[in-house]
Amino acid sequence: MKDLRNRVQLIGHLGMDPEVKNFKGDRKLAKFSVATSQSYIGSNGERVQDTQWHNIIAWGKLAESAEKHLMKGKEIALEGKLVYRQYEAADGAKKYITEIELNDFTILSKKQAVEDKAVDMV
Repeated sequence: MKDLRNRVQLIGHLGMDPEVKNFKGDRKLAKFSVATSQSYIGSNGERVQDTQWHNIIAWGKLAESAEKHLMKGKEIALEGKLVYRQYEAADGAKKYITEIELNDFTILSKKQAVEDKAVDMV
């Protein structure tokens, strides 16, 4: 049960190609966004589509894998943990950021996943 303390699981579509930064010591950071959608019937009887956007970060080998295999539009299942940070902007205002630090992901887009496997085999 200890693994449940800070655990997030999502299924959604990438809103952008991963943005990768390289740091000293061959350390990599990948950032991308994932959209999750849910629909429900509103009070007026019409279907309402609710989309939430999530900021994802990945470090090291996961960042390399994200850079290689993920692209805008792909559907993925991911697992990670919530991370909160803050900083002071140039104008002195405090900014707060909520991200999900990636632990693992699986590509769910069947057609693209098959194409990726074919490319990896070459």
